[in-house]
Parts: sequence; C-alpha cells; structure tokens
Amino acid sequence: MTERALTTVGELVAAGIVAPEREAGLQAVAAAFRVRVSAPMLAVMGSDAVRAQFLPDEAELVIRAEELADPIGDHVHSPVKGLTHRYPDRVILAVTQSCEVYCRFCFRRETVGGDGALSDDEVAAALDFIRGDTAIWEVILTGGDPLLLSSRRIAALMAGLAAIPHVQIVRIHTRMPVVAPARISAALIAALRGFPVVYVVVHTNHASEIGPEARAALARLVGAGIPLLAQTVLLRGVNDDAAVLEDLFRTLIGNRVTPYYLHHCDLARGTSHFRTTIAEGQRLMAVLRGRLSGICLPTYVLDIPQGFGKVPIGPAYVQAQNGGYLITDYQGGVHRYDDPAV
Repeated sequence: MTERALTTVGELVAAGIVAPEREAGLQAVAAAFRVRVSAPMLAVMGSDAVRAQFLPDEAELVIRAEELADPIGDHVHSPVKGLTHRYPDRVILAVTQSCEVYCRFCFRRETVGGDGALSDDEVAAALDFIRGDTAIWEVILTGGDPLLLSSRRIAALMAGLAAIPHVQIVRIHTRMPVVAPARISAALIAALRGFPVVYVVVHTNHASEIGPEARAALARLVGAGIPLLAQTVLLRGVNDDAAVLEDLFRTLIGNRVTPYYLHHCDLARGTSHFRTTIAEGQRLMAVLRGRLSGICLPTYVLDIPQGFGKVPIGPAYVQAQNGGYLITDYQGGVHRYDDPAV
C-alpha cells in the first residue's frame, strides 16, 4: 500500500482501489470536487463505511435544486478573509483550505484544496478584527484542516491569540488524529499548548476509522492535558444505524473523547445520496437514548442553510398540555408531569 496520499482518479485506479471501468465517469467527479485520500485511510479501505466517505462516486454529479455552494453561509458573515463571525462571542478562523483527506460530503467542498493557507498579512488582519471586538471569547480554528499547518505556524498563531486578553478559549476542528495520526507529534502538541485553554474537536464518522495509530494519537493529546471532543456527520450508508453509532460513541468515550455534535448532513452540492431525513435522525437519537450512557450522546444538530446558525433537532420528549406536560421516556411511554407551583 502506498505511503502517500492519492490525489487523482488515475492513482486510485493504479492502486487497485477503483475499478478501471469507472475511471472515465469519476474523472468528471474529480473535475468538480477535489480528491485526496491519506495513506492511513487507504489502509482501512476494506470498510465500505470508509470507502464511501473518501472515494469519489458518480452520484456526486447529481446536483439538486436545494443544494448550495456555501450551505452554512460562511461567506455571508465574513468580515475579513478566512473569518466567519456568526455568533457574538465566537468566530471561526479558516486558516487553510487544504486537508489531508477530502470528504465527499464536505460542506466546504467547493473551496477546500483551493487557496491553501492564509498569508501572514491575512492572519494579521483576522487577528486585528478579533482584537477589536471584546465580545469574542472563543476562536475556532478550522479550514480545511488547521493541523495541516506546520508546528511553527501553529505556535505563532497561538501566540498571537494568547496576546488578545478577551480570547479565553481556542477550539480546533480537525480530522488529523484519525486520518494522519503521525501528525500528532511532540512538536505539534507543544505548539497547541502555547494557548492556556485549547479544545480539540475530532471529526470521525465510524469506529473502523479509529485504529491503533489513531488511538495512540488521541492518547498523546489527552496525555498532554488537551480535552477532546468529537463531531460526527450522519451519513446514509455509513452510520445511519443505531448499532453503528453506538459502537462509534462507545469507542470515542473509551478513548477519552466526548461525543459533541451529530450533524445532519448539510445541503452541499452533490451530496443528496448521503443525506437522511431529520425524522430518521431523530429516530436514531431516540433509540440511542435508551442504549447509551448520557456521556456517550452527542447533540443532534442542523446548521440552518444560508448562515442562520446551528440548532438542536433531536427528538422531542416534552409536550405542553392543559397547564402541565406530557413527558416521553426512552421506551416510548408517556407520563403526565405537573410543575409544582412557584
């Protein structure tokens, strides 16, 4: 198996991962949406759940009318390049458009792999904006994948953020501990620890992604005192099954990673074959409520299209009725509850 990422359909065919008869059709997909699969992910391509996430598919050429190039409205709320300011107390800083893998369902699939990293001047402009708004309490580093930057650049960015008194938290969204575990080096961890409170949010969608090397990378981060959360995208044919999600969330907790968000799949162009309905997602969450400890359960969320923010969309357990409430338990039983008088 190759030790490097594969970035073209021709390379995937040559490696025996894609059938030669599909090459012509998949070239059209790659022309619209970039391809990149890291060596660690190539090593677990025996799992259909992994293959579906990273290998191009002709279904991506089906673009539905409701699908959008910028489905969560990054650009609507961008005061300077790379920065999205959707909520008063936090900003998203997309420091690079490059990733070690290009997920086939990515909501930024129109831009990833394009411009690369922000320049020093562009980072300085983003820091100036953050410095000028004292309501900003948290900075979320994203991309692309921010951990694709060199440890030196990450350390410099952390130092710049640490010099802004009102920024108290840095959150980093990344796939690297899973798709390129060797990147979680001592030098990288030292760079991350240049800011007092750092959270790392790991994107992973299936337990088969978390092999021995990924577990070791997660352990290195936890051992350095960096809290780990996880975000997962609900994907048809990958993890739209209660047993699969249960396995993933238990695996994460077993590696000291707290499941944080289960995202409803965004309306990115060419991703309809991945989307479930919200009702299906709610049913899955209701099943998991009865099968998993609360520490294993993420919040099921929808990022409202065109930049209106993220909201919980999990199953409803409370219904108002006649001055009181009907409460549904995890087994589906319904119980009357009356609030005590205040």
